[in-house]
Amino acid sequence: MFKRNELNFLRLLFFASIGLLINMIRKPPLKEWLIIFLFKSYIASILDNLAVKKGYITYPVRIFRTFDISVLFSYLIFPVTCVYYNHASKDSKLPGIVIKCLLFSIPSAIAEHFIEKNTKLVQYKKGWNSYYSFISIAFSFLFVRLFMAVVRKVEKVQANN
Repeated sequence: MFKRNELNFLRLLFFASIGLLINMIRKPPLKEWLIIFLFKSYIASILDNLAVKKGYITYPVRIFRTFDISVLFSYLIFPVTCVYYNHASKDSKLPGIVIKCLLFSIPSAIAEHFIEKNTKLVQYKKGWNSYYSFISIAFSFLFVRLFMAVVRKVEKVQANN
């Protein structure tokens, strides 16, 4: 019974994320949002796979059982959230970028903490905790944001040549 509720919760997250993704791709600049989405998916899958292989995190209940990682989180929820973070911080200076990073990272870490404590969707092992999740979430948001700042700068230089 508990597993059925968790799978329903994952389905709800899936459809909500798809809705947010559709909303996201309707707004310009589509090319940037897709770069962010795909780059974040790539980073999240590497980090998630590493954490699972090292035994820090497990996902006992998964929609796609053939994968050890949370495909829904790594390839949909986290990348969509990162696109919205980049959209919110696109024209911000460093203090605004950091504050907005916290505004996106803290709720994500709190949600993961709640899910870890109350479901079998994610389990922390080997000393992993919500603080490490928060740090990894915030770092990856900032890393992707920095990457996109570099992409935008290079694109501007190339357009001027």
